[in-house]
Amino acid sequence: MYKIGLTGGIGSGKSKVADLLAGWGAAIVDTDVIAHDLTAPGGAAIEPIRQQFGPDVIAPTGALDRRAMRDLVFESPEARHQLESILHPMISSVTRQRASEAQGCYLVFVVPLLVESLQHSSRWRDLADRICVVDCDPATQVARVQSRSGLTPEVIARIMSAQASRADRLAAADDVVLNDRPTTVNDLTRRTRMLHDQWCELAQSRPGSLAGSRS
Repeated sequence: MYKIGLTGGIGSGKSKVADLLAGWGAAIVDTDVIAHDLTAPGGAAIEPIRQQFGPDVIAPTGALDRRAMRDLVFESPEARHQLESILHPMISSVTRQRASEAQGCYLVFVVPLLVESLQHSSRWRDLADRICVVDCDPATQVARVQSRSGLTPEVIARIMSAQASRADRLAAADDVVLNDRPTTVNDLTRRTRMLHDQWCELAQSRPGSLAGSRS
């Protein structure tokens, strides 16, 4: 299948873009969704995380206590590395499995830290035919995240500081969906649809491809 790597900073709107693409017939594999599944009650990562970090990072529900873990990894690079060493191989395994089962006019990998991973490995550049960045200005990111999560601007700023810069994301992009304010839902839909149509044409033009837009 033709493959798109979709990324963007926190609050950029990449999940909305992925939802639009799914509605038009693209297959979606979202690594953030996979990570949430792995750290939900009974998830495969819960016991290894408990063994590594102790019970304080596990919520009473049996899920990962995201706030406790976020505070821990912000304070300790070593803790971040330990968490990644647990989660990343599991996420990669599930990603490969879901990709092998995917059906659609093309395949979209939604990877929040795709650009960050390019600094250490060419995996996503080798795997994806194109990288698409959902882009917005930092002030819009903060406002969106605060409105949906209730996190303080200081916490949001710490999260953003651990992500790639806007300039780095744009430098890695083959395609960009602008989602700055005052972008409306109609604006975002129109911009995304233009790329979807282009990707469908590219998928169909690949030799031996049976892909076709189901939109």
